[in-house]
Amino acid sequence: MKSFLREIVITAVLALGIFFLIQTTLGSFIVVGISMEPSFFDGERLLVNRVVYNLHEPERGDVIVFDPGGQQPDYIKRIIALPGDTVEVKDGAVYVNDSKLDEPYIKSSPYYTTEPKTVPANSYFVLGDNRNNSNDSHNGWVVQSEKIVGKVWLLIWPPGEWGIVPEYSLAEQLVSYVNN
Repeated sequence: MKSFLREIVITAVLALGIFFLIQTTLGSFIVVGISMEPSFFDGERLLVNRVVYNLHEPERGDVIVFDPGGQQPDYIKRIIALPGDTVEVKDGAVYVNDSKLDEPYIKSSPYYTTEPKTVPANSYFVLGDNRNNSNDSHNGWVVQSEKIVGKVWLLIWPPGEWGIVPEYSLAEQLVSYVNN
């Protein structure tokens, strides 16, 4: 009887340990709105890796969830420019450090323009994939690094769309890189 009780206690402690480990490393997020179409649609559920940015800095092309502040729910956007980068939107394209990005993930080219802006330290310039229907950094704000909740990792709902979120490195996005 003692060994049976001991096995139950050990199993319960392990189950609780695994539960708390998962709760602290992963989070779930429900997409609200159309700002990330065609990559993510309203109502989809995603898993967010909360610890990845403790291991390395965010990278261009990462899809992140962040706290926009105030009473607003968390936002989901794509990192376009890193601290110290200069970013500009003109002629229907995004330029980072004077290099035009090839963005196969966007719904349509932006119809707005922005003046060249240098991203401040500890901040990120983010845009929605639905460029013309997104409240994002083209409106004059950036995301502070401490506001980032985590990196979107896995689409888990609806079941037919389940899968790992694709990544787009800077090298894949630079038009000058692709054409050379």
